[in-house]
Amino acid sequence: MFQLSEETAADWWEVEALYDLCFAPGREALSSYRLRDNIPPVPGLSLVARDGDGILAGAIRYWPVRVGGAPALLLGPVAVHPTRQGEGLGALLIKDSLARARAAGWDRVMLVGDAPYYSRFGFSRLEGVEMPPPTNPDRVLGQDLTRGAWRGVRGRVTRWID
Repeated sequence: MFQLSEETAADWWEVEALYDLCFAPGREALSSYRLRDNIPPVPGLSLVARDGDGILAGAIRYWPVRVGGAPALLLGPVAVHPTRQGEGLGALLIKDSLARARAAGWDRVMLVGDAPYYSRFGFSRLEGVEMPPPTNPDRVLGQDLTRGAWRGVRGRVTRWID
């Protein structure tokens, strides 16, 4: 059993350590991190999952971005501690946070990831959406949080405040 809660400032370094454990060295050199520089995660959507003993088992973050000027959420990273993988925690974090994003009034969400994994959550390849290089366009995925939200949205993904 896992307890989901909003990430707080007190969780930050513990979550960062989880991301360091789960992802390759140099993860912060990825182009998606340039979109996050000096921008806080979206309040209420970045979650932590703790087990019954209060130990961090997983985390998910969302960041505001713009796609051709239109607001969007950038999902990621999402990580589950290696000792807790295979228990459905990643799916729980994704489904719960997407429901929260919808309830908070966001229209569209995107990520950079593996289509075979994320398609089960309703994500599909975004045509005409350009992440900063060197991102493989086949890994740029999105989902409507409101019907038709991605229709006609094209262009470069840019930082929220630029």
